[in-house]
Amino acid sequence: MECAPEELKSKGNDDDETSLYSCFMLETENRERERETERASFYPYNPVDTANGDQCQTESKMSLVVALIAIVVSLILFAARRRHGYWQRRGIPHDVPHPLFGNMKDWPKKRHIAVIFKDYYRKYKSAKYPFAGFYFFFTRTAVVTDIDLVKRVLIKDFNHFENRGIFYNEIDDPLSATVFSIEGQKWRHLRHKLTPTFTSGKMKHMFPIVVKVGEEMDKIFSDRVGGTGNVLEIVDLVARYTADVIGNCAFGLNCNSQQNPQADFVTFGKRAITDHRYWGLLDFFIFGFPKLSRSLRLKFNVQEVEDFYTKIVRDTIDHRLRTKEKRNDFMDSLIEMYQKEQEGNSDEGLTFNELLAQAFIFFVAGFETSSTTMGFALYELAQNQDTQNILRNEINDVLANHNNEFTYEGVKEMKYLEQVVMETLRKYPVLAHLTRKTDTDFSPEDPKYFIAKGTTVIIPALGIHYDPEIYPEPEKFQPQRFTEEAIAARPACTWLPFGEGPRNCIGLRFGIMQTCVGLAYLIKGYNFSVASETQIPMKMVLKSILLSAENGIHLKVAKVSK
Repeated sequence: MECAPEELKSKGNDDDETSLYSCFMLETENRERERETERASFYPYNPVDTANGDQCQTESKMSLVVALIAIVVSLILFAARRRHGYWQRRGIPHDVPHPLFGNMKDWPKKRHIAVIFKDYYRKYKSAKYPFAGFYFFFTRTAVVTDIDLVKRVLIKDFNHFENRGIFYNEIDDPLSATVFSIEGQKWRHLRHKLTPTFTSGKMKHMFPIVVKVGEEMDKIFSDRVGGTGNVLEIVDLVARYTADVIGNCAFGLNCNSQQNPQADFVTFGKRAITDHRYWGLLDFFIFGFPKLSRSLRLKFNVQEVEDFYTKIVRDTIDHRLRTKEKRNDFMDSLIEMYQKEQEGNSDEGLTFNELLAQAFIFFVAGFETSSTTMGFALYELAQNQDTQNILRNEINDVLANHNNEFTYEGVKEMKYLEQVVMETLRKYPVLAHLTRKTDTDFSPEDPKYFIAKGTTVIIPALGIHYDPEIYPEPEKFQPQRFTEEAIAARPACTWLPFGEGPRNCIGLRFGIMQTCVGLAYLIKGYNFSVASETQIPMKMVLKSILLSAENGIHLKVAKVSK
């Protein structure tokens, strides 16, 4: 409908205004329709235009995402540059850090972490400061290069350096809350409770178990060597020995690891060392930011490993409480503390998770460190036949004085054997660097010793062990370095395979005992020599925190003539 001008004029005042407005709106709508029709005739619909529009929107979103990523990366690099400028601002000598990896860019592809710290020690030992600046990725770190500062960190000023600053999560990852990693008052209480477990008296009670497993190892070697000798991979064989020793002493179980290479205790013992829950960058995150990782409820141990040890510990406790069996071993001591906790005596007791974590670290640490040390000792003895013969003669002489039986007192008399073990641990400390973290500013009288609160402190044990000013000709294997006279002539805190001071390895006596017994059995009955398969010089597994031989240790083994 159209409204003609004449019609508009004929309308009354009130109604006319309404009609005029209605006609005006109708006319406007009609004209808009005509324009749309004309526009459509000139610009027909094209679906490609819509697609192009969607593409433009997608590209716009992508550009926005890229811009945001660029901003985030820029902020990270800015923060990294700020953090990586700390030692320069203080005037402390240090290597120029990589923007993302700090001074760790060679690990784990090119150098073992212990070798990185060893090289750092050698490079900056003569600098005027007692430590060199280092960046563990983004974490500021002081690598100690002065033996006096080593003593202060580990012993004299221990209250400033009590904690290791490494990851543990006692709620979500109970196996990680060990006496090795836990901090503060909880560590002090736990250490106090566990110390009586490793007295000489306890060692004597566990000694017959170690001897029994040693006898079984002797039989296994005899079968494998045969009449004419054989080339054997040593580390795997001695790892089964240590697994059976620890399995018996820690859990009261006959693990049968030596008879069965696929025994669970060996399999899960290795997995506890080599397997991580996440791998990759998240592992580095856990190492670099342990407190934040704990807040994020991250876990380090693999679930299958946690389940295995949890079941073993729970079953062992249930069995001993039900049968009232007493074995005077490590687990008996833990169960006594667990019962005190159940009775309400938390000052002297342990919760189940605390007991679980200590049983776990006792097994893993004893299994790995002792088997690795035995392997390296046999590797060195194979290259030093005179040393091997001296050791064999000592073992035979001592046994002859003890009715040809292995006794606790007899093994203690094997001084040269102990020297061989100590020299092996000098050349191959399984944990070749010690870690501490300052809880308060360390401000001694000399300002060059100042270490700010929150700084990670690394003591490069491998570097100290290979310092020619402390150990002349450090590459040579010389057990005589560890006679009483030679030890007294050296500064304290220069032999550190077990740490030193209040936070040293609580199980070092047990570790040395099982290592000495195992080596005594092997050297007494067999001669070890270099084979074509023996790797000289030794190559280490680079990605591991611990020192371990790449591809094992292969030696020629032959029975000793009676």
